[in-house]
Amino acid sequence: MMIFIYGLSYKARRENLMQLFEQYGTVTSARIIVDPETRRSRGYGFVEMSDEEGAAAIAALNGTKHMNRLIHVEVAVNPPKKRSEKKNNE
Repeated sequence: MMIFIYGLSYKARRENLMQLFEQYGTVTSARIIVDPETRRSRGYGFVEMSDEEGAAAIAALNGTKHMNRLIHVEVAVNPPKKRSEKKNNE
């Protein structure tokens, strides 16, 4: 399951997401989206986990505070493609 997280602190890093979500199971991947020009966080990211563990993480974390920011956690509707998938489709 791909999980969408928004409302993240601009100081949050991939490691912060990993730590937060590993409480609920194995994190397959985690990434914070950054502006390609400024390299600054855009305040949202994605985490991939198993469906069962992901559902538990969403239920527990949605609407909570992380790094003094209210975060929103939900199933990603149109998850980003992985780099390897982009290369194969281009």
